[in-house]
Amino acid sequence: MIYPEGGGISPIHVYCDMDTDEGGWTVFQRRQDGSVDFYLDWQAYKTGFGDLRGEFWLGNDNLHHLTAQGGYELRVDLKDFEGNSAYAKYSNFRVEDEGNLYRLTVEGYSGTAGDGMAVHSAMIFSTKDNGHDIHDCAQRFKGGWWYNQCHHANLNGLYHGGAHQSYADGVNWGLWKGQYYSLKHTEMKIRPR
Repeated sequence: MIYPEGGGISPIHVYCDMDTDEGGWTVFQRRQDGSVDFYLDWQAYKTGFGDLRGEFWLGNDNLHHLTAQGGYELRVDLKDFEGNSAYAKYSNFRVEDEGNLYRLTVEGYSGTAGDGMAVHSAMIFSTKDNGHDIHDCAQRFKGGWWYNQCHHANLNGLYHGGAHQSYADGVNWGLWKGQYYSLKHTEMKIRPR
């Protein structure tokens, strides 16, 4: 459980990763088996959904409250169905409040997966019922995300389970496995710098 700073904010139950890269990570997204539908509306992404022991999204309000407390870094861990893994790490990560449509700041890439988030920095969040991009990306690619005409990475798409025929609507990290491959396992996690 963590206690974000700020008046009236309740404690948040979280999943902590104390092993990866010296630990101290708060996991805010996980995909692992397709058991949770991520093609959901604005309210679901605002408050969070799923199960911390399985697949989940911690909630955009929670992400904002956490990252507004000071400098945070992001780590994205990816696994495919063939036993390979890759990661992307960003030295600066922030999500603005709902009034600013959860605008994303993500910069300072290092890692092995390719900089899949670069085109998403400065973008606002979109869902199937609240699209803020000119191409209806959340509807086309089946998940809430910080789309930018539309994406190089979308870890909230459909859980296809490996190679798929439909373009870019899976759990995709295009610079690592391409837009026709849906990943087996993903985690997005943050920690204070």
